[in-house]
Amino acid sequence: MITFNRGNIPIKIKEQEIIQSTDWIKCPSCKTITYHKQLAENLQICPKCNYYFKMNAEQRLSLLVDEGTFLEINQELSSHDILGFVDSKPYKKRISDAEEKTNLKEAIITGTATIEGHPIALGIMEFEFIGGSMGVVVGEKILRLAELATSKNIPLFIVVSSGGARMQEGMFSLLQMARTSGAIGRLQQNNNLFITLLTNPTTGGVSASFAFLGDIIMAEPGATIGFAGARVIEQTTRQKLPPKFQTAEFLLDHGQLDKIVERKHIKRLMGRILSFFYRRELA
Repeated sequence: MITFNRGNIPIKIKEQEIIQSTDWIKCPSCKTITYHKQLAENLQICPKCNYYFKMNAEQRLSLLVDEGTFLEINQELSSHDILGFVDSKPYKKRISDAEEKTNLKEAIITGTATIEGHPIALGIMEFEFIGGSMGVVVGEKILRLAELATSKNIPLFIVVSSGGARMQEGMFSLLQMARTSGAIGRLQQNNNLFITLLTNPTTGGVSASFAFLGDIIMAEPGATIGFAGARVIEQTTRQKLPPKFQTAEFLLDHGQLDKIVERKHIKRLMGRILSFFYRRELA
C-alpha cells in the first residue's frame, strides 16, 4: 500500500493498481509513481529524476508551434502492404492497429506553422506508429515537405523519433534513406536552413540519413541516438563500448551534436534561430 497526498487529502492505493491504471505512471528510471496530470504539467518529464518520457506528435505540436498556426499537409497518404509481409502478424494488421492507436495514418505528421511568429515547414515523427519507422510514405512525406520548404524559402524543422527503416517494406524502405537525403541536399543547395531535434530513440536508417544532415542538430537530454544497437556493435566488434555510448551527452562530447536542449527551452531557442535566419533574408 502506497500513500499519496493530493492537496491535503491522503490517498491510499495498492501499487499494482497504480501500475495498471492510466492515471498513474511509473518512471522506468527512478521508479517513482507520478499522477498523469502532474507529469503532463511537467512536459512529460519525471519530477524526481528528470527522466524524459516520450511525447506524442500532438503534444509536440502544443509544445513547439504558435497556437492555431499548424496547417497539416499530405495527411491523406497512408502505407500499403507492398510485399504481402507477415511476421508475427500481417503487416496490414500492424498498419491498422497503429492507425487506431495513434489516430494517424503514418509515423510522421507534416505541415507549415509559425514558431514565435516565424514561418517554418515542420515534421514530427510519431514513435507509437510502428516504432516511428520510415517506410515509403514517411519518406515521401519528408521529401514533399523539403520541397515545400525549398519552394517557399522557409526553414525546415523535423523532430525525430524512430527505430529506423521499416523492415516490413524491405528495400523500398531503405530507398527512402537516399530519397530523403537528396531532398535535404536540394534544400540546402538553395541556402535554406534545416534543423533536426533528435529525441529518444533516433536509430537505424533514419539516423543514417536525414536526421544527421541538419545544419543545426539538437537533441533532448538522455536520448538514445545511433545506428545499430549497442549489443549488436559489441558482438560484431568484440569490444566493450565506452560508458553512455549512443546517448545525446556522449555524442555532444564527441562533436556529433550542436546542442542538448531541455524540453522547456526548445521553442524559445527555435525562435531565436529563426529570427537570425529571417534577418539574414532581409539583409
